[in-house]
Amino acid sequence: MPSSTVLVTGASRFPGGQLVARLAADSTIDRILAVDTVPPRRDLLRRMGRAEFVRVDLRNPLIAKVISTAKVDTVVHAVLSDYPRDSGEHPVIGTMQLLAACQKSMAVTRLVVTSTGAVYGASALAQAVFTERDEPKGVPASGYVKDAVELEGYVRAFARRREDVDVTVLRFTDILGPRIDTVLSRYFSLPVVPTVLGYDGRMQLVHEQDALAVLERATRERLPGVFNVGGDGVLLVSQAIRRMGRIAIPLPRPVAATLGRLLCSAQLADYSLEHIQFLSFGRVLDTTRLRTEFCFVPRWTTAQAFDDYARGRALAQRCLPGFATGSR
Repeated sequence: MPSSTVLVTGASRFPGGQLVARLAADSTIDRILAVDTVPPRRDLLRRMGRAEFVRVDLRNPLIAKVISTAKVDTVVHAVLSDYPRDSGEHPVIGTMQLLAACQKSMAVTRLVVTSTGAVYGASALAQAVFTERDEPKGVPASGYVKDAVELEGYVRAFARRREDVDVTVLRFTDILGPRIDTVLSRYFSLPVVPTVLGYDGRMQLVHEQDALAVLERATRERLPGVFNVGGDGVLLVSQAIRRMGRIAIPLPRPVAATLGRLLCSAQLADYSLEHIQFLSFGRVLDTTRLRTEFCFVPRWTTAQAFDDYARGRALAQRCLPGFATGSR
């Protein structure tokens, strides 16, 4: 049965905003609330149509009033899958407030949370492929991965307290495509791409349109559980750089770390220690549950997703002479 009132967080960014636009076109959904701390771009706001934008910081208890007053029955927390490391946001605190609001509302019957495959970690000791049963390993003391692991912990606790709510957690591999702006898209757009000397990690990607389709399906249907989301196949970092027509510069790990701090401070690209770890060892997810239980087969393979991103980036640079790396 379709949801009657859906609330989507992160509505000013790609996954949340595009999901709102899709849901707004569905007449079987009575009401859509789009929540974020800043308004969507004008073109995205037009696409959202009848959806109602609510400007609120999730860290503010006001979100509880929004959920209760509107009698929201489905909450989509679409913030972590493309959360930029340089955004200055604190997704864990916001998630805690959002879950507290859902806890108080008996109208909420479904919760969908976007997460990331980064929760599995990346190291020389990691297995070749991660399944949903695998526990996080080597979680850093701070940063994006730690945030993701903590966020999922709070979601599991909520699911235990509210067994009447169907909770879906989507662990996306890196999302890539011609329109979405992510850490990985910024990295491969650098004129010269720094890599870690002696390492060539495996990457698994999901195309932005496949990611949206999965998110929309989770919103419309009751599919509780944890699901890895990624396309078929892998690419080595070196292969991806060649496909972009870029030049790789292998650096010793200490030099790469120093350069990473400079790139981060200049907001040119995220080249943090956790990103260096990922580029060194890679990460691949098993998506059997996505196909068999979630009943979704991605249209794009990893290689096809990357090539579509590369074509879109090249077109943007040709059409916009002043195109800046990392622009949204």
